[in-house]
Amino acid sequence: MLSLQYVMNKHLYGIDFGTTNSVLSIYDEEKKEIIETITIPSILYFPDTFDPAKPLEYSVGDNAIHRYIKDGMKGRFMKSIKRVLPRSSFVETRIHTKSFNASGLITLILKELKQKADAIIGYDCNKAVIGRPVYFDDDSSINDDLAQKRLLSAAQQAGLTNIRFQFEPIGAAFAYEKNISKKENVLVADLGGGTTDFTYITLDPSRTFEKDRRNDIKATGGIYIGGDSFDSAFMWDKGTPYFGRGVTYESMPGKQVDVPPSFFSNICSWEKMNFFNGSKVQNDLRQYYSYTKQNEKIKNLITLTENNLGYSVFQSIEKTKVELSNQKRSTFAYHNLSIDIEETIELEEYNKIIERDITKIKKYLDLFLEKNTIEVNTIDTLFLTGGTSLVYAIQELFKTKFPHIAIKSDDNFISVAKGLAYSGYLFE
Repeated sequence: MLSLQYVMNKHLYGIDFGTTNSVLSIYDEEKKEIIETITIPSILYFPDTFDPAKPLEYSVGDNAIHRYIKDGMKGRFMKSIKRVLPRSSFVETRIHTKSFNASGLITLILKELKQKADAIIGYDCNKAVIGRPVYFDDDSSINDDLAQKRLLSAAQQAGLTNIRFQFEPIGAAFAYEKNISKKENVLVADLGGGTTDFTYITLDPSRTFEKDRRNDIKATGGIYIGGDSFDSAFMWDKGTPYFGRGVTYESMPGKQVDVPPSFFSNICSWEKMNFFNGSKVQNDLRQYYSYTKQNEKIKNLITLTENNLGYSVFQSIEKTKVELSNQKRSTFAYHNLSIDIEETIELEEYNKIIERDITKIKKYLDLFLEKNTIEVNTIDTLFLTGGTSLVYAIQELFKTKFPHIAIKSDDNFISVAKGLAYSGYLFE
């Protein structure tokens, strides 16, 4: 029994539940090393077909993507679920005969990660350090608390009972600490799909395994803007005109009015699009299709929502964003059913589309430095992590702001989970 208990206390999981991807690093507390890291897309898919005599069928991660495409993009496909965590207005969604609250949906993703990790170590591990953004919600501490409670409930339902939370950029900092040879004052910028977080921290390889690192953390802060914000801005500017934004109809003789903009703002946001295919919305769209005398762009909008094509449209937007991170032009292309989009996008044009969000990040960074009295000349290293850190305008922001400071990065997609796994001191 003692031997079994010893083995069962040997590992902990560092879990980065992300807007786009979720990552779990397995840390061997005896060997003091990470033995494996698992990554899955933060995606759920519920098939359109349903047998009430059987448990509700669903797929997670890559399997969800493959099944969704195989099924002709029917059913419920959910992406960026993390963004509903702080939304008090989101109570539940019904899928066939079962209702899911926010925690219930996230449980399915965390359970998938945990099962994969448990299979590797050979037992049911219940110990985890889970990452969270510095702020789930910029405007409301109540909603921020709600988000962490929902995430905690999801982790517990997934079978994790011994849990600590760590700010995601602190996790990234501890991952970077493994690669340095001397003490450094590091400004960490963690730019993900949903948030941009900053941490100013003193890192020292000689303190890597010390139990209490709280005094090394000088300042933390964050803003609710990330890669999804860029994609939403792009969808509004370049996508929605193909789906009817700007189309008018005659509300009364001689009076032309726009089709309501709420339709187009809803298709720019993943957390709203997930729940935008109800019968009332479809009936409203068909009414406007009639009002606009069967306008082809409104037909595109009906096709988009009825056939759950949002994911594939945003994949095209993501492809454009990635290409413009290392080249000066790309093509925003989407051809599916009756929808045809083919438009060349210049880097300068893309930068203007996301300029508003870039400016917000810059202003927040200035405020963060000022509020915490951080002098630029005290910063030894700038560490960038997260997929959004690769965006050209983001790189330029930091190069311009800190021209004489070395910019470092690790694996932009797994460094947070690795650093969370190194945060075992939180259990002391």
